Amino acid sequence: MNSNRELIKQLYNDLQPSGRETVDKAVDRIVEAKKRQGKVVVVTGSGPNLHEGVTTLLAELIDKGVVDGVTTSSAVVAHEMAGVLDEVKRVDGKQLGFSGKNLPRGGIFEITKMSPELLDQLKREMIIDTGLIEKALLLEGDVIIKAAGNMAYPMGMRTENLAKEILFIAKSKGLPFEVIAGAGADERTMLGAATKKNIPYLVTVPQLIGGGMVGTALADSISIMERTSRIAEMMSSADVIIESAVALTQEIHDGPFETYTGHGIWSNWDGYPTYSLEGKTLIRIDLDPNLKKAWDLEKGSGTVQQAIDKGMPKTKSMDIPFRMEMSGFARLEKSIPIVGDIGIIWPIMAHLIEQKLGIQLDFISYPQQTPEGMEMRKWIVQHILPVKKERLYL
Repeated sequence: MNSNRELIKQLYNDLQPSGRETVDKAVDRIVEAKKRQGKVVVVTGSGPNLHEGVTTLLAELIDKGVVDGVTTSSAVVAHEMAGVLDEVKRVDGKQLGFSGKNLPRGGIFEITKMSPELLDQLKREMIIDTGLIEKALLLEGDVIIKAAGNMAYPMGMRTENLAKEILFIAKSKGLPFEVIAGAGADERTMLGAATKKNIPYLVTVPQLIGGGMVGTALADSISIMERTSRIAEMMSSADVIIESAVALTQEIHDGPFETYTGHGIWSNWDGYPTYSLEGKTLIRIDLDPNLKKAWDLEKGSGTVQQAIDKGMPKTKSMDIPFRMEMSGFARLEKSIPIVGDIGIIWPIMAHLIEQKLGIQLDFISYPQQTPEGMEMRKWIVQHILPVKKERLYL
């Protein structure tokens, strides 16, 4: 995909001075870590990370050796299994003969628009009601680009069915669901790129429920103890951890085995492998300005730590809506808050990293509201393909 570096430079120049300062500081930490063979781990949420092309950009950064591990949500796994983004037609499901009580809000039924070649591939795997597809495509309705699979027929149903098969393979081999799914995934997804580069890609415990049957199969593939242990090992290896539009990170980055913020103290006493966030750089990209306020209060007067030391509710002591992930984040000495849209911040960071490390990125994302972002989304629909089932059994 062609890249418009001039747009990215403009996006950078449009940032507030404080925004440019935090982005520059974050990029310098990442580049410094990579130059001394350190590791960068990214903690992603779903939703915006897919629509803004961030997950596709992260796949590129994995391929180029910049990102060394990823945690994400089961919803992201489900969408990456189906090709990241789909073009779907949304019609009135009642006109297709469905009962209103069996349809989502608004009575909408979605049909995946796909190439004849992809449809033929699916026909070899499952029985498909081509009459339903043809009838739906003749009805009036909107055509939109959205996260792939999910509620659209037949790709959503195919992902549901595939999840059950992947669970069977994963259980038979004693491996996480993500490892098996990654074997068949497009290498331009985080799932496929991580498998290709043999780096960890894991769904976190707070993000297990999502993506329909994918979330259930993920949760059942390995135990919670093994999952949290694998994630702890990934976090322990990281010099830099980047959080991208994700909630509940208090339970991700410090988790049950981390000692610096205290949660892993008893695991350590009992002799379990633990790790510490001390000395690690934690970068968080978030639209919530309260993140920066909490960080400023802690850096200026130690307000967060004082509240913890006194056993006081942090919301009352700081007079701001306080999310749990702000606590550990604000108290880490090397944390960096970036308040901004991930659709803008990630391409800026990627371009700066590209320049400073002397690498060439073949894909860079753009904000979805820009003409370049709209073209990027169409490119993802056309070029990033769903999981190839035959590769799951190799």
